[in-house]
Amino acid sequence: MASLRRSRPGEQTLQSRVRAKGQALVTTPVLILGIPLDFFLFGLTLLGVAIFHRHTLWIALTGLAATIAYKLMFTGFATGPGLLGLTLHLGHEWVTLTNLFLLLMGFALLSAHFEKSGIPDEMPALLPNDWRGPVVLLGIVFVLSSFLDNIAAALIGGTVARHVFRGKVHIGYLAAIVAASNAGGAGSVIGDTTTTMMWIAGVNPLSVVEAYVAAGTALLVFAVPASIQQHNFAPIVKDAPRGLRIEWVRVGIVAAILIAALAANISANVYFPDLLHRLPLLGLTIWAVLLLTAPIRRPDWKLMPSTFKGTIFLLALVVIASLMPVERLPAATWQTALGLGLVSAGFDNIPLTALALNQGGYDWGFLAYAVGFGGSMMWFGSSAGVALTNMFPEGKSVYLWLRFGWPVPVAYLIGFFALLTLVGWNPDPIR
Repeated sequence: MASLRRSRPGEQTLQSRVRAKGQALVTTPVLILGIPLDFFLFGLTLLGVAIFHRHTLWIALTGLAATIAYKLMFTGFATGPGLLGLTLHLGHEWVTLTNLFLLLMGFALLSAHFEKSGIPDEMPALLPNDWRGPVVLLGIVFVLSSFLDNIAAALIGGTVARHVFRGKVHIGYLAAIVAASNAGGAGSVIGDTTTTMMWIAGVNPLSVVEAYVAAGTALLVFAVPASIQQHNFAPIVKDAPRGLRIEWVRVGIVAAILIAALAANISANVYFPDLLHRLPLLGLTIWAVLLLTAPIRRPDWKLMPSTFKGTIFLLALVVIASLMPVERLPAATWQTALGLGLVSAGFDNIPLTALALNQGGYDWGFLAYAVGFGGSMMWFGSSAGVALTNMFPEGKSVYLWLRFGWPVPVAYLIGFFALLTLVGWNPDPIR
């Protein structure tokens, strides 16, 4: 998870001076059919990722370089022109970016600890021996994500799936695991980056609980067809090896990491909220526990090179998204919230959430579900999806994700309108 970073007074003064001095240098963006060129650069980057999914890292880095070069030469940044404007912009984003980096890298090691604990090997005996087994596993991921980070829930689900299906996990089921992790965190202020941002910004945690009406409905919709896909592709193997022993030391390490992250998140939000804006506290907490427990059980460091590549890819897309000129949004209506969810499939939901919070006037339960679950429709639409496809590289295909993960967008729409019908749109006043 990450936190919404607020500017310190000194920074605001500096930014005001830069804007004043550089106003003449920051020009109107180049428009194509009335759309800023920035969006076309981002769109071309996402298109390249979709088509050439074996070269996603270099495509993302090329798109980032092209976007930065364009803004340096022509339009400048929201924080000012030139390299100083870029530096100030990155100064705003560094906490979020560092948290994402540390979380993605750290949870890969956590997943390895969990996998070596022996618990995944025991799971076949606990899950039903037909298509209902994958359904139960998705339900477990959903519940875990309500109080854990959705990245951790997705990786734990992927680790268990790799064992119970003997490494043959269908891409449609991968999409379902990501969707379950994002849905489970949608109604909890400690379950997802976007809901944590809302909490930090002053939204009542009870205001987002209604998102579970939509998220629970969506789970019922996508879980069954995705599980049938998985059962037909590779059913659960029930004959677990004999003589298995659970390594409780590794289980304790996993529990310590998750409890420490949860405690740090709650404590900082309640007692030291400004600390979350200044330091990547959650990521540092996870790595502190990982390093402290390393003498007891050595982490699987050989995972780091491949995880690093996937993490840099995600961060490149996040930085590009933060550079887009999205200062003006349509009026806060349920139609806008529905659209933001669709956009979040390819556009990072962190800046979208920040803009919505600045604008005000949303029903925060709707927004939490939309931007939280909407990213599940694309493998790179959420950090949980990127983390899981680091574990299953075959999932890094937009075509296959959409072809076999079709229950997820269907579930998004059904869940949204279930919330609209059963609860109704009740926005907070413009803040």
